[in-house]
Amino acid sequence: EFNGSFYQPSAFLMRGIPGLEALHPWISIPFCALYLTALLGNCVILFIIRRTPSLHEPMYYFLSMLAVTDLGLALCTLPTTLGLFWFNVRRIGFDACLTQMYFIHILSFIESSVLLAMAFDRFIAISHPLRHPAILTKTTVLKIGLAIVLRGMVSLLPIPFLLKRLTYCGKTELSHSFCFHPDIMNLACADIKVNVFYGMIVLLSTVGMDFIFIVLSYILIIRTVVSLTTKEECLKALNTCVSHICAVLVFFIPMIGLSMTHRFGKNVPPLVNTLVAYTYLIIPPALNPVIYSIKSTHIREALLRALRRKRG
Repeated sequence: EFNGSFYQPSAFLMRGIPGLEALHPWISIPFCALYLTALLGNCVILFIIRRTPSLHEPMYYFLSMLAVTDLGLALCTLPTTLGLFWFNVRRIGFDACLTQMYFIHILSFIESSVLLAMAFDRFIAISHPLRHPAILTKTTVLKIGLAIVLRGMVSLLPIPFLLKRLTYCGKTELSHSFCFHPDIMNLACADIKVNVFYGMIVLLSTVGMDFIFIVLSYILIIRTVVSLTTKEECLKALNTCVSHICAVLVFFIPMIGLSMTHRFGKNVPPLVNTLVAYTYLIIPPALNPVIYSIKSTHIREALLRALRRKRG
């Protein structure tokens, strides 16, 4: 049926957690808790920053960008994941799948870039505290935000078109309850070298470079902190970075793991691949607001003040 002819499926079939299909209604409970935490937590972060004038500074503007990105990631995967777990809705249209994939990848790339911007902000704040307000003005932060969004949108724009040109085989089952570029690409019968090459180039030139610059930023931060005179100053400087370091680890470790399993882990059990994917897309949006609420004194105090006003 497919030899020498162009074939494109009308829809793909999504897969939940392999081997645990009968338990999907029960498994949906922790997923609901994570999605609820992600949605409420990031909305609270945005509300607190907007309502607290003392938080209107670069560090918290970037945190707002991170919260908006996390909200987007949670909302991208929530309908298909909970639809599968609750109602066993496995079918997703071809174009709808490509649209979801495009936004998932854009938001992931934006999150990576925002984490880099936050690392740059911490470096300037610790290394050049007096020049920090002059370097990162509101206009500069806005320009950085626009550049981050444009970079993600433009670099990933060819991906859906590269997938649409492919001929697909009879297999239409995806590995997850959402659409992911390597997952769709591997269902094609045609030569996918262009897709693989372009995907790797984009990944390395965006997320890969972001990670390298984040590491370099922290090397420079550590050099500056070591030169401080007292131990208290060192601890105070490093304490401002703890939340950001946790956010970086929570985002990059699962992302690297998912990329490796999709490209090189052919013998990896499907359950491991699925768990890594869910960890990558659901855990960071849920954990980031919790991390910043616990570790950031200013966020915590502003949240407590807001709660007291409500009770009063």
